[in-house]
Amino acid sequence: MVFLTILLGLSPSFLMVILGGLVRNRLSVNAWQGLDKLNFEILFPALLFVSAASRPIEVANLLRMAPAVWAILLAGLLLGLFARRIGPASFLDFAGAWQTAWRFNSAIALVAVGTLSRANEAQMAVAIGLAVPVANIFAVSALSRGGSLGLWASVKRVAMNPFLLASVAGVIVGLTGLSIPAIILSPLQMLAAAAIPIALISVGATMNWRALAKLDRFNGAICAIKLIALPAITLIGCIALQIPPAIGTVLVVFAALPTASAAHVLAAGFGASRELVATLVAQSTLLGAVTLPIWITIAELLL
Repeated sequence: MVFLTILLGLSPSFLMVILGGLVRNRLSVNAWQGLDKLNFEILFPALLFVSAASRPIEVANLLRMAPAVWAILLAGLLLGLFARRIGPASFLDFAGAWQTAWRFNSAIALVAVGTLSRANEAQMAVAIGLAVPVANIFAVSALSRGGSLGLWASVKRVAMNPFLLASVAGVIVGLTGLSIPAIILSPLQMLAAAAIPIALISVGATMNWRALAKLDRFNGAICAIKLIALPAITLIGCIALQIPPAIGTVLVVFAALPTASAAHVLAAGFGASRELVATLVAQSTLLGAVTLPIWITIAELLL
């Protein structure tokens, strides 16, 4: 019964992804890329800021979540390294694919948290805010080994990430309890409301729906790490450390998220194989539609 409730809660989002696949030819590739850029630079940062700033954030919860979120990312990085021997011969191509073992889809994160009975968007926004800089540092560092981006350019790319800036600003507001004037908050809320629908439709429009046919040993290992190993490790850790249910369920859902939909963009920027990473993103998203509701159900029942 819990699983069915969660599946029904996620089904509108899955339908939005399917809608994107159906209407993909109505817009040009450049138009879809423009929507992704709009979402990355404006709409999703507004959503992250509003989610984090709309509710008070307790310092104790922030300190409890930070090491857990960073440990999840580190576990993905280390486990992904074991797939090196069955991965691409080029380290740069491997690094492009490797990042999908720890990066996460923020749009699906904020949809999934809405199905939880003991958590809210603000807690997930905090997790995203904590994870964005570390996930990007890991990814940029790995890709820089085989790419041409210098140290200063790498640092600047991480520091100026709109998700990071918006999340940090929202967390600061949530921690301080500041009240945002309605004249500023209202337009931010309007922008935030558009972020998830556009992101989900764009994912469906740009995804390779036949990607599961290309699920080889390497891709299967990366997807298994992201969708099975990380949430399993997180669940066991939350139970063993007696993490409060509200935080524990958010951590398990965070760990179980499909990889970031724009991971292939970063890979291509460094000269890594765009096709390999785009295939992994599609595989992770399609398989995640099955595994994510299961992990949410398990977390709700056991934590």
